[in-house]
Amino acid sequence: MTLRQLATLLEVARAGSVKGAAEQLFVTQPAVSAVLASLQRELGVDLVARDGRGLRLTDAGRVLADYARRIHGMLDEAAAATTGVQARGRLRMAAVTTAGEHLLPAAIAGFRELHPTAEVSLEVANRGHVWERLDAHEVDLVVAGRPPAARLLRSRAARPNQLVIVAAPGIGTSLTAAALAGQTWLLRERGSGTRATTEEYLAALGIEPASLTLGSNGAIREAAAVGLGITLISSEAVEVELAAGRLVTVAAPDVPLRRDWHVVTRAEERLPESASLFLTYLVERCRFVPTDEG
Repeated sequence: MTLRQLATLLEVARAGSVKGAAEQLFVTQPAVSAVLASLQRELGVDLVARDGRGLRLTDAGRVLADYARRIHGMLDEAAAATTGVQARGRLRMAAVTTAGEHLLPAAIAGFRELHPTAEVSLEVANRGHVWERLDAHEVDLVVAGRPPAARLLRSRAARPNQLVIVAAPGIGTSLTAAALAGQTWLLRERGSGTRATTEEYLAALGIEPASLTLGSNGAIREAAAVGLGITLISSEAVEVELAAGRLVTVAAPDVPLRRDWHVVTRAEERLPESASLFLTYLVERCRFVPTDEG
């Protein structure tokens, strides 16, 4: 098994087709097919299967792809350590959408003022994806809610975060559980931590209101402001709209909900220098408190 074979499998998984993988790898389609065939013969299992006009990974393919991501992530770490990139300030992060859009930009700007040579990359995605990136060694730290207990992860620091219900001014500033049931709820996409919390909250109230799924905090804010529905969202994501009067907070049973932000790393691992410096900056300048869990 070679790194080229693993890289080819990952590109097929991302692109969903031999053609798309070939374009990303700058090789011909027959070359991609040949590499896949060779890998499958070597392992004695089917790694991909037809899915309409494209390809999907089989169960065996998904297992191997997971290992391949970890291997490539660790190779990047090894290269960085060997060539001294970490010492010059390479920082690889992922964050859930709300933290990535509203919490981290100012923190990164302040950090780079102190460390102008820092090479910072930030991937913003939903909760499920950021944990996968950390598991695969593709990032060094994640800013999100509390990490899943099933994973070998460690919370290094936390900062308070509250989820509030907001709506257009005309809807009202106080709603009972029965009134909440009569509203349309604006939800993030599946995989979002905020959506999961909203669904848990509604289930705890014993209500199943109508809902509308939107793919970003921005879309949800605008939809709420024009009266399409109400939403449960981080107070940090609606500061501007609340100050401008476009949205109002709604008093309701059991809200606000506290869902702290956590800076999370792999459990038994020494942080790269740049990640350690950024963690220190978050604690000293951005109201994070060390937790040292795990």
